[in-house]
Amino acid sequence: MPTIKVFELRALDLPFKKPFKHAAAERDSSYSLLLRCVTEGGAWGFGECLPRPYVTGETRDGTFELLAEKILPRLVGRTFASLEDVKAFLADCDGKAPPDWVDPSVPQTAAWAAVDLALLDAFGKAHGTPVRLGPQQSLPPGFRYSVVSSASRGLKAWRSFLLYRLMGFRQAKLKIESGTAMETVQLARKIMGGNCDLRVDANMAWDVPLATTEMRRLARHGIHSFEQPLVAEDIEGLATLVRETGLGVMVDESLSDADSLETLIARKACTAINARISKCGGLVATYNRCRRALAAGLTVQVGAQVGETSLLSAAQLILIAAVGQVTYGEGCFGHYLLKEDPFAPYFQFGYGGRPPALPKGPGLGTHILENILERWSVRTIVVT
Repeated sequence: MPTIKVFELRALDLPFKKPFKHAAAERDSSYSLLLRCVTEGGAWGFGECLPRPYVTGETRDGTFELLAEKILPRLVGRTFASLEDVKAFLADCDGKAPPDWVDPSVPQTAAWAAVDLALLDAFGKAHGTPVRLGPQQSLPPGFRYSVVSSASRGLKAWRSFLLYRLMGFRQAKLKIESGTAMETVQLARKIMGGNCDLRVDANMAWDVPLATTEMRRLARHGIHSFEQPLVAEDIEGLATLVRETGLGVMVDESLSDADSLETLIARKACTAINARISKCGGLVATYNRCRRALAAGLTVQVGAQVGETSLLSAAQLILIAAVGQVTYGEGCFGHYLLKEDPFAPYFQFGYGGRPPALPKGPGLGTHILENILERWSVRTIVVT
């Protein structure tokens, strides 16, 4: 039976073609972690995460240390008889390390996402089995990716919106900054047309009074979905917006684990969720969050961290196929954003947001390009 022999953990700075900006941050590289899991039989699998302090409270350095010192040593030597055994283990963990390894109150969902994907990929390859979840085995009919617009103004924004229209996108998410929301929405609506499904992401830039005013103003321009208008912790404020505006409130930074989702549901603090694999504790846990949200009558958006490689894109496609009822999808940016991607095949959306085909082959269906991996690694440790 396949047994974990060694882990290799790397910090990566994969460069972007151009900086990506929103109200909470601006970055020009992925600033991510990549985890290689090697079995005694020689099978290799990879996991990836992009820790963000403003998303899950995790820094890259802190996540690196948590994995290297507390999580990975407990996994070395562990045997899984089948890929189903791996899934069962990850389902029990539900997005976090076992509580006797790491205190559940410690931010760790990004760290566990890397573990989740690495185990699925390695043991899927060891057993010659592709990773699939749930009864669905294909992408939803008609599913298309949305384009996500970086916060920009003036000629730069005008050019971006024109490009999106020429590329055939019928859904777009606009990253906005405090004080420029109306300007951004009006320009996007003018260029992309009245039939384009526009939504905005405030990235926690507003307070309740400002959000109430801005949401009502923007609704007059056909905006009905507002992502993370308030700081993540203001659950009562989010519930107020849902109750008093009657508009769509999507949570992102407010959602990471099972408990946070249950709180949001109980407090009626959102109408939609943005589920991201690197934020929610991996593929298995994110699937569970999506199913629970749908059962509670919420809309599901499957999103991505800025700078994901084709490894996470492959996992995201598997997730979307399994969930089925996905209203919005963001991801598979490929070389639209990254100068180089260390995984092949590349998973990148096409004209109008057309998704690539589901990954083929065992595990997550990707393989590593070692030369690119080496070029952009800034720190490496081996755990045996």
